[in-house]
Amino acid sequence: MALGALLRLARVSNLPTVWSNVLAASVLAGGLAPQTLACVLAAMSALYMGGMVLNDAFDRDIDARERPERPLPSGAVAPSTAWMIGGGLLAAGTATLAAFGMQSAVAGLVLAGAILLYDAWHKGNPLSPVIMGACRALVYIGTAATAGLALSPAVLVAALALLLYIVTLTEAAKRGAGRIGLLIAGVALLDAAVAALAGSAITAAICVVLFCLTLALQRIVSGT
Repeated sequence: MALGALLRLARVSNLPTVWSNVLAASVLAGGLAPQTLACVLAAMSALYMGGMVLNDAFDRDIDARERPERPLPSGAVAPSTAWMIGGGLLAAGTATLAAFGMQSAVAGLVLAGAILLYDAWHKGNPLSPVIMGACRALVYIGTAATAGLALSPAVLVAALALLLYIVTLTEAAKRGAGRIGLLIAGVALLDAAVAALAGSAITAAICVVLFCLTLALQRIVSGT
């Protein structure tokens, strides 16, 4: 199995936008200890990549007809491998969040459930953009949950803004709009605005760097 095919399956080029989600949410939660922040970054990365891999696993029959160049229908990655890696990453991310208490455990389980719901039922589902948006919003909530602030007003407002952005992005992708990769990278700019409004210019600057990093990585692994 080629490493490149697996990285493409996991959409690793979009990971910097997950990191910016976590950083912005950390600011809203009053800042996380470095060790906690590192664990949450790893957990959310695992959940994102696991969800992306399982998305292709669920879609393998459709992709065989419509996108035969994808890693699964092309034979670059075996379906059994995709199920194993995707499921393992999802479980690992959920378990890592659960280590921080009941609130973060519940948030992790809800996020994993939302990911699976989207993966299994996004084709032909008019609510799929909302489910996708909820997945990203739950990254904010799950991060803040590790500090016991999952339902604080600031976190909820920012999570709602992120949900609406992702709904708009997903609808644009479904309609075949161009520059989807740029719109995905734009998630990090939204996080930068959130961090700046919360008073952390340093985090905002890091999020802008992550926006640029996303665009750079998308030149290697397509951002979809």
